[in-house]
Amino acid sequence: MGAIVLTQLATGLSVLAGAALLKSAMDQRPTMMGPTQFPRCPSCNGTGRVSCLCSRWSDGDDVGCRTCSGSGRMGCRSCGGSGTGRPIPAQISVRSPKIPS
Repeated sequence: MGAIVLTQLATGLSVLAGAALLKSAMDQRPTMMGPTQFPRCPSCNGTGRVSCLCSRWSDGDDVGCRTCSGSGRMGCRSCGGSGTGRPIPAQISVRSPKIPS
């Protein structure tokens, strides 16, 4: 075999090894994240994209606006396009009631 063939074979094998390593890491990722993992967004079902308003107004022949860049899909407003639910930060202050003496 020539040097070029051996180089291509080594490159191909390293790509396959990298893909297998990435797949095993992605399979283990949900267990590594534990309780910090947020659930899927109920509005977009975890995709991060929802139907754009221009597609609702369109009669089907032309869909597109600046928001969706002509795709007919825009970022989800509920999750900000992440596809996961986000906790809403809230500050709760509690005062103890004054008891008259």
